[in-house]
Amino acid sequence: MGVDEQKHAVRQRVWSALIDAGVSTPDARGYIPNFIGSERAAELLASTAPWQQAATVKANPDTAQLPVRARALAAGKLLYMAVPKIATVQPFYLIDPAQSEIPPAQAATSRVAAASSPRVGTEEMRPIDLVVCGTVAVNRQGVRLGKGAGYSDIEVALLTEDGLVNDDTIFVTTVHSLQVVDEELPEAEHDFRVDLIVTERDIIVCPPSRRPSGLIWPSMPAEKIAAIPVLGMRAKRHFN
Repeated sequence: MGVDEQKHAVRQRVWSALIDAGVSTPDARGYIPNFIGSERAAELLASTAPWQQAATVKANPDTAQLPVRARALAAGKLLYMAVPKIATVQPFYLIDPAQSEIPPAQAATSRVAAASSPRVGTEEMRPIDLVVCGTVAVNRQGVRLGKGAGYSDIEVALLTEDGLVNDDTIFVTTVHSLQVVDEELPEAEHDFRVDLIVTERDIIVCPPSRRPSGLIWPSMPAEKIAAIPVLGMRAKRHFN
């Protein structure tokens, strides 16, 4: 069984566990699962030093991390949120609470961000203090599995290549405790690990780990390069 097949099997098992326990809904399968306890996980994350010291946060757009994004804006942090599927040349929304009169819980939603927040490219962004990522399964070593589309890895690689994410940037995920598994997880060269896992009841500090230094072109399917404008632009520079 290859890495992709192993990852798929773990995801299916975790989605089933969440649904069977009634902490997520059947439509979570195939996505970053929203879960009962996400507000509490965001509250626990806000109690940590990395959160309190962060001025800039990059977060995924999924509902599970909406409480985290709302807290970031309420605390006056500058928030970058990925455009879904990295589908535009400027692949991030800039949500600046100092420039917005929209309540944080609304401004942090994907729908409102798309309608009211400017899109920016990496050349317009500030260095990222904290990366918040959505996760399907994660272990205590910080190895995480997303939903399988690979967008988070690409976003982080773009930011790393442009010096906006570095060794001082803290990577965190908020998940239900059922998503934390006590086993080795399959890992590819382009995958990044997290430094902190926050559940509805625990804060788990993961050991230091290697991070990819940027985009790994051999692992990038041609159709993905064609579908993501910023990748197409960089591919032309890389291969010419």
